[in-house]
Amino acid sequence: MAKAEKNITKTNVARLLDKAKIPYELVPYPVDENNLAAQHIADSLGEDINRVFKTLVLQADNRQHLVCVVPGNTEIDLKKAAKASGHKKVEMIPMKELLPLTGYIRGGCSPIGMKKPFATFFHSSALDFDSIYVSAGQRGLQLMINPQALIDYVKAVVADIATLPNDNNNDNNE
Repeated sequence: MAKAEKNITKTNVARLLDKAKIPYELVPYPVDENNLAAQHIADSLGEDINRVFKTLVLQADNRQHLVCVVPGNTEIDLKKAAKASGHKKVEMIPMKELLPLTGYIRGGCSPIGMKKPFATFFHSSALDFDSIYVSAGQRGLQLMINPQALIDYVKAVVADIATLPNDNNNDNNE
């Protein structure tokens, strides 16, 4: 994989991966402020939605935070995420808490380079691909990376933490 293209400004995410000598590619896409959904990103990139992962931040019953990275066409399964993280209950954080907690805004939240490290969980399907897409830390820029390299870098646990829409009624904040 190549590094950043010439006219793309490197994000903190890219600098961290460079420092760790982990290969990646920065891939820009057009931002639609009215449509921050993963499906829009997948369509813009001409990629399979199953390879475009969204980063969600949850809070456990003991006030600890955790990060879940799931395919763009799925929803976080709160019961499975709680079980995987060893908690009785987890819920999505309110949107207003995302930036102060992580340093990222909705639509630009990356599992790399948050203000402080949180327990991170990747949906098991990430390992079905040679490369996946996650946010590079800002809207309009995705990171194409080997999923195992990313999982190892953020010290994530791989688990079944997602469900297809309509399998349950959980809410998402991408």
